[in-house]
Amino acid sequence: MNKMIRTLLTVAALALGSTSLLAQPAVKLVVVDMARVFDNHYKSEEANAKFRDAEQKAQEQAEEIRKQGQTIVDEYKELDEQAKNSLLTPEARSKAQADAQKKLEEIQRKQNELQSFMQNTQRSLQQRIKTHRDLLLEEISKTVADMAKKAGATLVVDKSGPTLFGIPAVIYADPAYDMTDDVIKEVNKDRPAPAAVPAPAPAAGTAPAKTDAPVQFNVPNVTPKPAAPDAKK
Repeated sequence: MNKMIRTLLTVAALALGSTSLLAQPAVKLVVVDMARVFDNHYKSEEANAKFRDAEQKAQEQAEEIRKQGQTIVDEYKELDEQAKNSLLTPEARSKAQADAQKKLEEIQRKQNELQSFMQNTQRSLQQRIKTHRDLLLEEISKTVADMAKKAGATLVVDKSGPTLFGIPAVIYADPAYDMTDDVIKEVNKDRPAPAAVPAPAPAAGTAPAKTDAPVQFNVPNVTPKPAAPDAKK
């Protein structure tokens, strides 16, 4: 009798388990290339234009600081020549030498100013890019989730990045399950009318290019001390 009861209970449990599995919705998977959506979002294009403008202005400011430093270098050269001029009195040469030393200190300060400006500008621009990327990806993710729910999907997979093994996260997906193009259309439906055709831009998630301005000035026969590292870095 006990054996029969145990058998009946086992059958009942299996029946309940089967019913529970049948109650679960069928899995409907869709894929989306989040990176492509991000790159093709009109807000990324707008942000890229702003980042390029900010970088250009930073380069102009850095060049102005460099020119100011080079002016001081020229003044130093003149004083250094006076300090070595045997036609001048010892007092005049001594004064020129002292003034030249002050100019070297000015050059060091100007070098520090240029290096600090470039580091702070680079860090600020990188932070702006990161903030833009994080906010926009959050917005895109919400759009993807809403579209997936309306389509009856139960799982969304991002196929944009590689796995830890360096292979695509999605090796194959039927195009019928790829909603990337539809998401791009959706996120760009409110694109404002462009005032002008923008130049092609790199992805906003990339780090900005460094300015070309050198961080030191050319001083003949003298190598100024390197600038102190940025404590905030």
